[in-house]
Amino acid sequence: MKMIGEQVATGRIAKKLTQSGLADLVNMDCETIASIEQGRRVLMPDIAERMDRALGLPGVLTVAALRMPEVDMIPAWAEEYFEREREALALSWFNTTVIPGLLQTEAYARAVLSCRVPFVGAEKVELRTARRMRRQEILQRPVPPTLSFVIWEAALRDRLGGDEVHVEQLRHLRACADRMAISIQVLPLGLTAQAGLSGSFILLETPEFQRLAYSETQRGSVLVRDPNEVSILTQKYAMLRSQALNVTASKGLLDRLLGES
Repeated sequence: MKMIGEQVATGRIAKKLTQSGLADLVNMDCETIASIEQGRRVLMPDIAERMDRALGLPGVLTVAALRMPEVDMIPAWAEEYFEREREALALSWFNTTVIPGLLQTEAYARAVLSCRVPFVGAEKVELRTARRMRRQEILQRPVPPTLSFVIWEAALRDRLGGDEVHVEQLRHLRACADRMAISIQVLPLGLTAQAGLSGSFILLETPEFQRLAYSETQRGSVLVRDPNEVSILTQKYAMLRSQALNVTASKGLLDRLLGES
């Protein structure tokens, strides 16, 4: 990141531009340019392309942004995913162990984040909980993204945070299931075969109609751009939807779980 930042600064100076001048050309704020040049903020590939054009570089920064070493790639992709999520046209989630972040109540999100080992401390848990709640602002957009969720039933039955938090989360999920732009399907327990054994993932469509995928592991995250890999996950998601309960039956299951709580 520091090396790429120095390349940006070198190209900017060669063009006799200030940080403010470059910021205007690439439609960013000056503070972000400064952070990139100092190696404190990752240079996203789409920003790199704009900088290459503004600085007259033959794709140098774009190649650098796309070829970041894996050790730096993990936090970069997580950050880029959150940026893409804010403007997404459509999102499709498959979750196995917890309720998807966009559908979590604040108390449930806090319980999930508190389960992480090693424990990061109450202050960091609160900061991460607040960030997760801010992500849900996309649900309040005048035209919200089209949202599809397939959730493994086990995630609905775990009582993370205790009975009160669990019931509040189920009620919130049931209310979300009635919203026009949201489709919630439950993948039931007891299946003899299912397409999601490799774990959770998210499919995303950008305003430019680019299709991306995102997944998290125990120790990192991966943003997938390769069309072939995205196609494989898209096929998996289609199969999962066919194996899950339909929307009406999923609402019925949520009602039964609430009746049992």
